[in-house]
Formats: sequence, structure tokens, C-alpha cells
Amino acid sequence: MAVTGAAVPARVDRVTGMEPLLKVMRHWGAPVAAVLFFALWCVGEAGRMGPWPGLNVWPGTLPLVLMTAAIAVSVRAPFVSLTLTALLLTGQFLYIVPAMHSNHWAIYIGSFISLGFILWTAGKRTILAAVSANVVFIAAMTFLMISWRYSYGVGWFYPLYGGDRLALSVYGWQLFSILTLIASGCSAVGLALKLYQERGSLFQARNIAQAGLKEAEIDLIVEQERTRIARDLHDVLAHSLAVIAAQADGTRYLSSDQPKAVLNALENIASSARGALVDAQRVIEGVRDDGMVAPQPCLSDVGPLVERMRQGSLEIRRSDSGTPVELTAGQQLAVFRIVQECLTNALKHGGRGTAVRLHFDWSGPGLTLHVASAHVGSAMPDDEMTSAGVVAGARPTTGESGAGESGVEGAAGAGASGVEGAAGAGAGGPGAAGRGGRSAGVGRVGRGIPGMRERAHLAGGWVTAGPDGEQFRVTAFVPYGLRAAEPAGTVDGELIALAGAGLSEYTEETPESTSPEAALRG
Repeated sequence: MAVTGAAVPARVDRVTGMEPLLKVMRHWGAPVAAVLFFALWCVGEAGRMGPWPGLNVWPGTLPLVLMTAAIAVSVRAPFVSLTLTALLLTGQFLYIVPAMHSNHWAIYIGSFISLGFILWTAGKRTILAAVSANVVFIAAMTFLMISWRYSYGVGWFYPLYGGDRLALSVYGWQLFSILTLIASGCSAVGLALKLYQERGSLFQARNIAQAGLKEAEIDLIVEQERTRIARDLHDVLAHSLAVIAAQADGTRYLSSDQPKAVLNALENIASSARGALVDAQRVIEGVRDDGMVAPQPCLSDVGPLVERMRQGSLEIRRSDSGTPVELTAGQQLAVFRIVQECLTNALKHGGRGTAVRLHFDWSGPGLTLHVASAHVGSAMPDDEMTSAGVVAGARPTTGESGAGESGVEGAAGAGASGVEGAAGAGAGGPGAAGRGGRSAGVGRVGRGIPGMRERAHLAGGWVTAGPDGEQFRVTAFVPYGLRAAEPAGTVDGELIALAGAGLSEYTEETPESTSPEAALRG
């Protein structure tokens, strides 16, 4: 009969579920068995021991004590257990220990109980020594119980009056077989427990191997996907950026008689393409090398980024307050990417000449980043803003976008910075009207604001964004040191108190406040 797939896990659970009990039995089973062995013999022989305590005059007291000790130490010291049995038999041969009588000869079974524990818990060499020793013990017990010099048949066998040789030849094999059968039964119990425990260990090893195989398969799939992404990035994006940079440089050198504005635009195109090519190469190397191991942008790269964007005709005014604090590499990368997203979209949706205010506030419990740009209209359709988490009160019109083409999450001011333009990224401008019409007609959900929000969340902070009167503001907070990110959609009360330079009131982003009816007041 075939075993179903559901039956195998159930059997595995039963086997592995016995592991705690078996571990306890391995450590305490032998001492408990020794106590029970001694107590049962005392109860069984209480009537033959005489007046209490009786053990001092009962001839089976010393053999019982030795066999009890042999059982008790059989797990922790198997060779000591074998030595105690050997001492008992040697003492009886030398008439130091009384020979067994018909009512307590079964004390010898204690040696076989010790053998069962040794077979369960000991190694192969110890098991071989224990089995060999018990064969000798059984032969010695047989002689002691049959010989007329010691137990004289223990009341089982009729005397033959022909000496030990005749008695052993007639009764020896019978008694030896009986003792061997008892020892085999105890040994079988020990071996069964050993095999059962090994089976559970094998099941656990198999489960671990299967889990490792699954992880290896997942790693292989991830690695294959990384390789595919790296190949696609290299073949498409990196190649295209290299072509753009080369064409822009070539056109600039061949058209030296063109107006200066044209030459500056070509130079900006070439430099931006080369910068993007470097970033793309970093991504490709990081994907191939199992993570972003390539050097990543840090806080010191914000300055060169601002200068490049100024060359792209953005009017950026940067300011700082407070004493800068060292951030972790991941936090610095998050700040750089947020600033990059804000400035890029200010140029994209606001056009040339867009005024942007960038302020770094180090005075609070973390870095508070404020970006603000001119607010003319909206370059995002309503569905983009809703999907990005806009706290909608004043809906932007065609011609501007928030800090990214995706939409806006919510708004908060700056607090403690003294900068009126606390947050914003990418306000619309005259050159964005055409693009705004296209965006309004295509209900595409961008990734700018969700990307910034996710980066800030992983850095332990948060991002809010939204239109505020004539400006579009983005506020990002990154705490100092390592701090676990709070669940998405929540803002700590202390941080709310710090966010208020440009907003007198704000609505905390909750599942209810993301509805179109939620008001954003500047």
C-alpha cells in the first residue's frame, strides 16, 4: 500500500516530536530505573528480610546494591557499570559475596538492564565491549547458579550427585539459554530506542537538507534573475547613455560657432549622461555581485549633484543649520537619492529657471531635509496623485509635479530650520505645460514619491510631500544612528512638532487621510 504525501510529514512529526522525551530519558532513564529496581526488590523481598530494616541480614543485599549501582552509572560510565558486575561475580567466586538463592537470583538481571542502556547510549566500541563482557557474565552466572559449591541449582534443578561437570552438561545449556534470552530482550529494547532516535535524527537531517536545497534553488533563481537584469541594463541602458554622451560631445565640438546657451545645453547633456552611466554601472556591478557592493553615493556627493543641476538651469539655493552628524551609509544613500529625485523633477516639471530651496536641518533628533520649488500647476493627473498617497486639499493643475512623477504622500513643514520653503521638489514651470497635457491623458502611476518614501522608511525616517500655496514642498526626516523604521503611514509625535516652518497645520497620513477629501492646509 502506497504511503500518501500527508502521511509522511505526520510520521516525521511523530518521530521528531519524541526527541525531547528521548533526551530526558537518556540522561535520567538509568538513575530512575536503578531506583525502581532497588525499590521493587525491597518490596518483593520484604517478607524474607526479617524485622526492619532487614537489609543487614538478607543475603541478597550486597548483590542488589552492586546491581543497582551498575544500572545507575550505565549511561554516564558504562565501563564502571561493567566493572561492578564483574566485582559481584568475582566476589561470589571468592566467597566474599553470598551466592544467589532461589528467591533472589534474578538480581543478575540488573546486569542485562545496564546492557540495554549501554546499547542505547554508547558508541560502537563500548557496545562491542559490553556485549562481549555480558557473554562472559552469562557463562559465569550459569556456573555459579548450577555448581554445588555455590547456588547448587538455585532450587530449579534436581541434584545429580555427579559433580559440576555432569550438572553443567545436563542443565548448563538450558540456564545459559534462559539468561541469554533475558539479556537479548533488554538489549533489543536498548537497540530499538537507539534506532528510533537515529531515525528522528535522520528525518531532521533530511528536513535540513531539503530546506537547504530550497534555499539553493531560490539563490540560483535570484542569481539568474540578477544576471538577466545586469545584461539588460548593460545592453540597453548603459549603451544608450554612452551613445548620448558621445553624440552630445561630438555635436558640441563640431558646432563651436553655435550660441553659448546651445553649447552649455550640450555640455549638460553629456555630463548628465556620463553621470547616469556611472550610476548604471554601479547598479550593474551591484546586481552581479549579490547586492550593492559597488561604491554608492553618500552625503558628500550632494554638493556636486547640486552644481550639476545648477548647470542644468535650476536656481538652487542651499542652506544648512545645526551641526552635521555622521549618518550611516544607508541613510546617506537615502538622503542623496531623495535630493536627486527632488531636483530632477523640479527641472523636469518646472523647466529652466525654476527656483529651488534646499535646506539641511541638523538641529533636531535627526536630519530634516526641506526642498521647496515654485508651484504653478500640476503635471500629474489625479489618479497618479491618489496612488502616490497625496493628501489632497488643493489639487494641482496641469503643468507641475511633486517630487517625482508619481504623486505626493502628504505634507509637513520644516520645524527648527527657519526656512520658509521647507519641502518641495519639482514645481511646474512654463515649459511643463506640454508634458502636463500628456501626463493628464495617460493614467500612469510613477515611482518618484513611493521610492523616496520607501528609502526614508528603510533609513528609519519618513517623507511627506504636497503643494503648499505657491510652492511644492517635500520634507524628509532621517534619525541619527540606527533606528527601526516605523510602519508605513505613521509619524511620531515628536517629529510632527519639528515639522512646521512652512505649514501651520497638517493632516497626518492615515488610511483615512489619503482619501481625496483629506485637506492639506499650508
